Amino acid sequence: MRALIQRASSGRVEVAEEQVGEIGHGLVILLGITHNDTEKDAAFVADKCMNLRIFEDDAGKMNRSLLDIKGEALVISQFTLYGDASHGRRPSFTAAARPEIAEALYEKFISYCRGYDVKVATGKFGADMKLALVNDGPVTILVESR
Repeated sequence: MRALIQRASSGRVEVAEEQVGEIGHGLVILLGITHNDTEKDAAFVADKCMNLRIFEDDAGKMNRSLLDIKGEALVISQFTLYGDASHGRRPSFTAAARPEIAEALYEKFISYCRGYDVKVATGKFGADMKLALVNDGPVTILVESR
């Protein structure tokens, strides 16, 4: 499982020109799922996202987590995180999990994040989405379960 985490001042997602999720200060998490991912991977990555110390403290050092700042999370399914563009010009997505497997783990990941008592907004799994965010820093971190 891969999570591309972006520290954000705000974020929102639209499906078919309708806003379906919005956050203020917090994290935008793009989540990719591969074939052999399990609920254990979802729990590990959720814990990492919630506790990753990438928010500044009073001294200006990245020393606070999403939980410390009482921030919000916007979670977006992103199968293209498993795109392989090492050969040719068209990426291969064979490493991405099939939708029927990925959707259940995506929902489990969201559930684990909400278990930290964090406001979690989401996109719509499998939909064509328009994502807007103000990347704060910018700070972008890749977390992988394996």
